[in-house]
Amino acid sequence: MHRFLSISSKSTSLRNHKQLHLPFTCPISSPTPNRHSCFHYLNQKSASLGSRISLHWFFSSGYFPNRSNLREHERDGNGFLRLKGLVGEVRSFSSEADRESIEYDVVIVGAGPAGLSAAIRFKQLCQEKNADFSVCVVEKGAEVGAHIISGNVFEPRALNELLPQWKQEEAPINIPVSSDKFWFLTKDRAISLPCPFNNKGNYVISLSQLVRWMGVKAEELGVEIYPGFAASEILYDAENKVIGIGTNDMGIAKDGSKKENFLRGVALKGRITLLAEGCRGSLSQKMIKKYKLREKVQAQHQTYALGIKEVWEIDENKHKPGAVLHTLGWPLDSKTYGGSFLYHMQDRQISIGVVVALNYRNPFLNPYEEFQKLKHHPSIRPLLEGGTVLQYGARTLNEGGFQSVPYPVFPGGAIIGCSAGFLNVPKIKGTHTAMKSGMLAAEATFGVLHEDSNMEAYWDALRNSWVWEELHNARNYRPAFKYGLFPGLAISALEHYVLKGKSPFTLKHGKPDHEATNVARLHSPIQYPKPDGILSFDVPTSLHRSNTNHDHDQPAHLHLRDTNIPENVNLPEYAGPESHYCPARVYEYVPDEKNQPKLQINAQNCLHCKACDIKDPKQNIEWTVPEGGGGPGYSVM
Repeated sequence: MHRFLSISSKSTSLRNHKQLHLPFTCPISSPTPNRHSCFHYLNQKSASLGSRISLHWFFSSGYFPNRSNLREHERDGNGFLRLKGLVGEVRSFSSEADRESIEYDVVIVGAGPAGLSAAIRFKQLCQEKNADFSVCVVEKGAEVGAHIISGNVFEPRALNELLPQWKQEEAPINIPVSSDKFWFLTKDRAISLPCPFNNKGNYVISLSQLVRWMGVKAEELGVEIYPGFAASEILYDAENKVIGIGTNDMGIAKDGSKKENFLRGVALKGRITLLAEGCRGSLSQKMIKKYKLREKVQAQHQTYALGIKEVWEIDENKHKPGAVLHTLGWPLDSKTYGGSFLYHMQDRQISIGVVVALNYRNPFLNPYEEFQKLKHHPSIRPLLEGGTVLQYGARTLNEGGFQSVPYPVFPGGAIIGCSAGFLNVPKIKGTHTAMKSGMLAAEATFGVLHEDSNMEAYWDALRNSWVWEELHNARNYRPAFKYGLFPGLAISALEHYVLKGKSPFTLKHGKPDHEATNVARLHSPIQYPKPDGILSFDVPTSLHRSNTNHDHDQPAHLHLRDTNIPENVNLPEYAGPESHYCPARVYEYVPDEKNQPKLQINAQNCLHCKACDIKDPKQNIEWTVPEGGGGPGYSVM
């Protein structure tokens, strides 16, 4: 039986009104749901997370659990409500001064590749050792996979270790790489170069679809996943040890008042807390600063890139399943590191996108507009002509690699996946390393809870793993490009073909990305062509395709540390760079009542890419989580 829920989005910045029709599938006792269309939209007016667990239990993949497996309720001697879990484990609920508190053995923030790998591996160990520990995964997206976006040419190494029967269990991994090309683009030509990638045995996939499948696998093991709840704060005990997270309040109006549907956030307490928030995770950033995790291992600052992507459906006679293309050069200048990708997926779909390093210098550069130019290149345009855009999205990537990995353990937990930064830049892959980091953290966590060891075992295991070997061998590629495109290519060729990652030296990164931005007077404005509505599009059109949706009447989740900096510094000195680098037109300078330019923040447009948190020249913008369930709604990204 299928239901369709219609969700309105009335963004004034989008200048339209759209309806998002999400399929809601609810078989009563299907043990192995089909991997397609496992969506639902959480009811954010439920009384609380605790009552949602006991009364309105939905599997995050969109499925009701088998009715015969629904948990039983009982009270313990202290009056706590205790809910018996799907595999026998027990939760404890209590009411603190003003919010409900729920206790688990392990709390994981983020239902992405790292968080779900950690949850699955931990539950596997529970089964192997006949141990009874509870795991909760909290996810800010409206559903598992809704905020997941990646290229993605998938290397299955970690998945082979985690779930070796993934082929038999119908993982959405079906298109092996069939060809691998590497071009250098000029404005009118594509020059073929020797391909430095080795994608034999890899697959072209949708990562959002894979994560949905992983969510089902996790739930089958007894992991409890709660999408639509955003972790907004870290909870500490009297000794400054992390003891869990708090979800943010819902139903707060823009002016700070409580609306009729106000719900106090919930405290999710865990003996171990794992942060798997993805790139530039807001809580992870706080942990890194609070506990000086970079300083602890003399790690350098992280460096980032912004990836912008579309999924197209193209003519069948142009489609070559498994074909992979990467490019360097045009439309970016020789001082800006970046490139493009084009992957042929299944069902006549292709992924096309551009990645721009955020240490670019020219404040007039607009990554979104650079992407629109790319699609008009004479070697790319014919493939897209006659096609249709299905989805659009953007996210930032960690590119610091080996030099920038912080000490990932803090009192009471650890940082895993892209929150720590395990992307292999020359491979352009980070999913397999993120998954492996989650698995290693899960093993250390199980050791803490079952064998009375410590979380430092995660750091030791990480440094002795193939993740560390990969990152060490790849460490000099990204920083080589601080010298420019062609010197970077020369150093990379030396590393790849001669030294093979065994360099006797380690290059350092250049300035942090926000410091790399030059003042506007050193550059000329860039005149970008108008979109044609066929291959290139304006931002509101693209945003509509991202399914981005936020409640307008809530406090902005984008905070200005100093409200005077935009008009007094960013606009006169840097030409308002936030209006250029944001791929969702969140930031606009509009005339005020005195006809003076004033920064307007259209927070409802936010794609959660976090470029603003990284690239603002004075680090004046802080990205925090909005109400749970807001943001993009990716399904094939």
